[in-house]
Amino acid sequence: MAYGQWPGAGHEVEMWEKEPGHPVCAADLAVDAFLKRELSALLPSAGWLSEETVDDPERLKRDLIWLVDPIDGTRDFIRGRKGWAVSVALISGGKPLIGMLSAPAQGEEWLSLAGQGATRNGEVLRSSKRVEFSGSRVPTDSLPNVDSDLVAVEKPNSIALRIAKVAADEADLIATLRWGYEWDIGAATLIAREAGAEVSDTLGNPLGYNKRDPRAFGVLVSAPAIHGAAVERLSERAKKIADIT
Repeated sequence: MAYGQWPGAGHEVEMWEKEPGHPVCAADLAVDAFLKRELSALLPSAGWLSEETVDDPERLKRDLIWLVDPIDGTRDFIRGRKGWAVSVALISGGKPLIGMLSAPAQGEEWLSLAGQGATRNGEVLRSSKRVEFSGSRVPTDSLPNVDSDLVAVEKPNSIALRIAKVAADEADLIATLRWGYEWDIGAATLIAREAGAEVSDTLGNPLGYNKRDPRAFGVLVSAPAIHGAAVERLSERAKKIADIT
C-alpha cells in the first residue's frame, strides 16, 4: 500500500498495484461500488462487468449488462492530471446500446445512444473526416520511425478519452497493439461510431461485448476514409505481437 499526492485535490490518494505496472487507487473501488449500487437499482435485470469487480459468469446469461471502468486513466488521476474518465456502457445483445463518459477534471460529459448520435456537453459530435492517411493526428507520446508520416497530438492516459478525441475531430486515428478489456472501450467506441467514425479491432474485425473472455486484441478507431489504410499499416505488427497466424 502506498500514498500518492493528487495536486489538483490537495490531498493524498491511497494507491497500490494490482500487478506490476497496473496501478489502482481507493477511488477506483469507491466509484465502482457506487456505480454498481446505483446502476443495479436502476436496471435490476442487467448483468455487471467491471474492471474492479470479480467477474460473475452469470452475466453471460443476460441480454443486458452494465460495462464499467470506474476510473479509466488511473495514472493521470493519481498524478492530478486531467486525462481520466468514468466510463459506463449498457450492452445489449453483445453491442453497446448506451455509452457515457464523465471527465470531471476536464468539465466534460459525453453521451451516445445507438442510432441517435453522440454529444459532448450537449453539443452534437462530428468525427474526423480525414481522407489522407499520411498526416493523420494520433494521440500518442511519440511515434515510431515507421509512422513518422503521422502527427502526434495530446494523449490523455484514458484510452476512452483518446477514442473520444476522434469522435470530436480532435484526432484522426487511435489504435492499440496490445491486449485490452471490454470495459476500456465499450462506451467510447459507441460515442465514436455514433459521431461517424469507423470502429474495429486492429485487424479490422468487428468488436464484440459480453464475451466469456472479456479481452480483445487492439482497437482501431478512425475517420472512415483512412480506416482501410490504418488496418493495412498495422495488421502485420498486430499479428506478430498477438501471435496470430
